[in-house]
Amino acid sequence: MSIKKIIWIAVAVLLVAGTITGVVAYKRSQVTKVATGKATVGDLVSTVSGTGQIKPKTYVNVGATAFGRITHLYVKEGDHVKAGQLIATVESEQPASAVQAQQATIAASKTDQEAAVAAEKTAEANVAQAKADLEQKKFDFDRAQALYNDQILAKQDFDAKKAAYDMSVATLDQRIAAVVQAKAQTASAVGHINQAVATLRGSNYSLDLTQSRAPFDGLVTNVPVREGETVVVGIQNAEGSTLMTLADMSIITAEVKVDETDIVNVAMNQPVDVTVDALPGRIFKGHVTEVGDQALLRTTGMATSQSTTGTEEAKDFKVVVTLDQASDELRPGLSATAKITTAHKLNALTIPIQSLVERDMADEATLLAHDGKPPKVNANDPANTRKPQMVQGVYKLSTINGELRPVFVPVTTGVTGTTDIQVLGGLQAGDEIVTGRYKVLRTLKSGLPVKRDNTPETAADANSS
Repeated sequence: MSIKKIIWIAVAVLLVAGTITGVVAYKRSQVTKVATGKATVGDLVSTVSGTGQIKPKTYVNVGATAFGRITHLYVKEGDHVKAGQLIATVESEQPASAVQAQQATIAASKTDQEAAVAAEKTAEANVAQAKADLEQKKFDFDRAQALYNDQILAKQDFDAKKAAYDMSVATLDQRIAAVVQAKAQTASAVGHINQAVATLRGSNYSLDLTQSRAPFDGLVTNVPVREGETVVVGIQNAEGSTLMTLADMSIITAEVKVDETDIVNVAMNQPVDVTVDALPGRIFKGHVTEVGDQALLRTTGMATSQSTTGTEEAKDFKVVVTLDQASDELRPGLSATAKITTAHKLNALTIPIQSLVERDMADEATLLAHDGKPPKVNANDPANTRKPQMVQGVYKLSTINGELRPVFVPVTTGVTGTTDIQVLGGLQAGDEIVTGRYKVLRTLKSGLPVKRDNTPETAADANSS
């Protein structure tokens, strides 16, 4: 064989080899790259988040209870007070003078009562004296009558004894009436004292209204007035002056708003982790103590039942979280975020949430039989006019004819976590599934040849998808 012929044969072989290599490279370039993962068993925690602010469970606005000028404020914002502690006073000259006047009236009334009691005792002594005198006059009259009947005593003497006896009887009746009068005067004096005491009680109440005291142990969170200002009492529809706001910080809550799509998963006594913007790195443990039943408009915070507009907008629900332990670092009004644990599944079979897709089972079976390529169909065939029956599932990777291909598998899901979701049926632990990327999953079909590509997604890839 000549050298020239050998050269031509070598060139032909190289051309054939290059063509085959190009075809193989082209086919490989047409294979879809997919990110993969596996169904794993582990603990799954489902959480719901809400934002709001720290609030004390109990707080009260201490209002003015008397009209007048503030003479002294004994506390300032940030001070801790005890129940019953004097916190502010309003000028009290008028009620104080009324108290002194009533005290003087009571003292005078007690003197009158003592005099009436003394007169009553005197009257009772006079009655006793009159009774003794009447008894003596009765003896004299009886003896005189006996002597008169025996005609020993002159009628003049008998009449004198009888007159003396009648006089004693009248004197006794008079002194008994005096006792009754003295007792009435004593009762009147006691009534005057009781009336003065009742009036004094009212005067003391009016005086006490000029002194404001803390209703419970708490923290002074706001003092909107200053010494020397004049405060007024609220009447009917007119609001009175507020001296200060007290908060009971022994029980602290976080009042947050939860999106309407998440509120169905929130229940009483669920554990909560509360974080406060002002205290980074700190986590306060708590539990749900109130779940609102009324939807609140997100833009205005107004309840939907009170809204007069017919526009549809996003809504929230109020959730109150009570912290397990109070902290002196917390202040009312601090911005807070609550992470509510709505479910906790142990040893749950989980997959990434993004791997879930919705497909028509019949279409996927057809695609699997045709290597991921839809077959030619007759548009007039009634079978092709049916409505797709979409079901939730994932693409499970299988080796078919020596190639890696995805197969759509319906799955039943349970609790949803932050990034993973529980699988109740359709997969087993260790099954490899397609997890991304989103652009690939959106158009992926069963039976289409794929290859694994689990390299980290770049920013350019994310933007393109």
